[in-house]
Amino acid sequence: MSRFHEVKALVDSLEEDMDKFYDKGNKTAGTRARKTLQDLKKLAQEIRIDIQDKKNEE
Repeated sequence: MSRFHEVKALVDSLEEDMDKFYDKGNKTAGTRARKTLQDLKKLAQEIRIDIQDKKNEE
């Protein structure tokens, strides 16, 4: 479940940058948001592979 908490932490950190980018027009926040989204995508893929491996072990 620690990976789930990593996902939640990434989403929580993303919220502030998304707000700054969309509501305040801060372009640097947009760059940070894109990086965080890429990290989230990478983590999600790792979790998918882990789930698949555990499922196939049974």
